[in-house]
Amino acid sequence: MRKKLNLELNLAIKSQNKLRLSTLRLINAAIKDRDIAVRTDEDSVGVSDQVIVDILLKMIKQRNDSITHYEEGGRLELAEKENFEITVIKEFLPKQLSEEEVEIAIRQAIKLEEAVSIRDMGRVIGRLKRNYSGKMDFSKVALLVKQALLNN
Repeated sequence: MRKKLNLELNLAIKSQNKLRLSTLRLINAAIKDRDIAVRTDEDSVGVSDQVIVDILLKMIKQRNDSITHYEEGGRLELAEKENFEITVIKEFLPKQLSEEEVEIAIRQAIKLEEAVSIRDMGRVIGRLKRNYSGKMDFSKVALLVKQALLNN
């Protein structure tokens, strides 16, 4: 993941795409911050790809929040910039599961957790997050899990 990010960073520098370059630099800075935060004397490798995925997901969530505020304030040009940044960040996330794959994963998690009621929803979502972090939108998944458990 780091190699792909650095390659894209170099391409953005060469193509002089300033907005893409600034977004890639923000991603790099966030990863380096986390590397520094978890660094120990024995481990100088940095954070894993899974942690990088978590960082990217957090960056997307922050930008979605900003878009909402910008649109409410009538600052559409800033909202558009945030949307572009989300597009760039999503390039580095794992391939998203299709709707059918998400439904299958939910049914499987419910079965494995032996979930029978809405009270088991937390365990089901926890299993999905462990197995599919970065591969599905958990803001939508929560509703799907709830519906699946109510239909059981």
